[in-house]
Amino acid sequence: MAKKNIVLIKLVSSAATGFYYVAKKNPKKQTEKLAFRKYDPVARKHVVFNEAKIK
Repeated sequence: MAKKNIVLIKLVSSAATGFYYVAKKNPKKQTEKLAFRKYDPVARKHVVFNEAKIK
């Protein structure tokens, strides 16, 4: 059976509120770090979320 290509990553808020989203990523197809503009409910506004490893 083949190994799955999808890994879970953490999208951490750049507003330093401690809020994060969890997303899936195929590291063979997307080699660069992900960055999304999403809603941070702690800061109550849209901020940039950057990729980090799940510990």
